[in-house]
Amino acid sequence: MLRQRLSARTSVLSQLGQLVTLILALALIWYGAMLVLIALKVSPSTVNSISGYRTAWRWLSGLDASSVSGGLTRGIIAACGVAAFLVFGFVAFKQLPRPYLTRRELPLTADPEGTVTVEPRAIERLAEVAAESHRAVSTARGRYSVDGLFVDLSVRRPGNLADTMHDAQRRVTEALERHGLPTMPVNITLTGYDGRRRELQ
Repeated sequence: MLRQRLSARTSVLSQLGQLVTLILALALIWYGAMLVLIALKVSPSTVNSISGYRTAWRWLSGLDASSVSGGLTRGIIAACGVAAFLVFGFVAFKQLPRPYLTRRELPLTADPEGTVTVEPRAIERLAEVAAESHRAVSTARGRYSVDGLFVDLSVRRPGNLADTMHDAQRRVTEALERHGLPTMPVNITLTGYDGRRRELQ
């Protein structure tokens, strides 16, 4: 069974969207605090001097059709509205996660006669065999992705875990070099202890 992994691509514009969301969240928190002050019977004039909510309300409520006069002014406002819609809509679109498969074939050589590629499972199996050659490792499970080679280990005994993981990493790296594969980051993770109880007779 294929063990595909998904990852999410992130865009620089997604950080801009997060900044806009943060600003809106802070504004909601700020004016929520103003509502709490009003509920606690703080003077409305004091709250207005801090937040300016009454000034903003009076200015907005005073806007009508006569406040925007002239075709040029209306055209500029309409153009700004369309531009804001497009910009913020695009930023919101970039916020959506865009998953992609991390496992892919590893190209070795390419010439006019053809290409030589290695399947991901072959690299994973190579790493598993190399890691399991350590006597303290009971099982190993490899996962190759564009970010490197990840190997999950289960050990037979809990002692000297750091040495076991370093040695397994060295064995996997040497196996890659021995089989002519490119050097890549090898990440070792301890995922289990597979010790068995001994029965005394």
